[in-house]
Amino acid sequence: MRNVRILCVGKLKERYLSDACAEYIKRLGAYCRPEIVELPESRLPDNPSPAEIEACLEREGAEILAKIPKDALAIPLCIEGEQLSSEGLAAALSDAAVRGTSTACFIIGGSWGLSPAVKRAGKLRLSMSRMTFPHQLARVMLLEQLYRAFSINAGGKYHK
Repeated sequence: MRNVRILCVGKLKERYLSDACAEYIKRLGAYCRPEIVELPESRLPDNPSPAEIEACLEREGAEILAKIPKDALAIPLCIEGEQLSSEGLAAALSDAAVRGTSTACFIIGGSWGLSPAVKRAGKLRLSMSRMTFPHQLARVMLLEQLYRAFSINAGGKYHK
């Protein structure tokens, strides 16, 4: 796996999260070409209706789908996804690379999640946990797990 693209709805607001992401992106550079693509989060009223939420997810979903590289392994992060161990994620990335996939594209939705179309586009759906995390924190957690997975596949000492 030579390229890792992370599509994120919304921007990081807190400096400590940006600093953590920057550290893991730097570390990942030893194993792959990491790229973060931030997409705008749709604005909704304070108490949106289900129809407004659905329209928001559809708009964001269209932008996400347009940014997934052709022939990439698309991996949306969603509650319905599969929970993998660090070793399981490492194996999934390794298997994809052996099959000739050069890009993994992870997708982190905004505060309302991801559209059904984005979830269907995923060749692997991934759940970080059954717990709920802020989507900004999910970015840091994903980057750390990617670094760990690449370290596992390289036989490094980071993973214990």
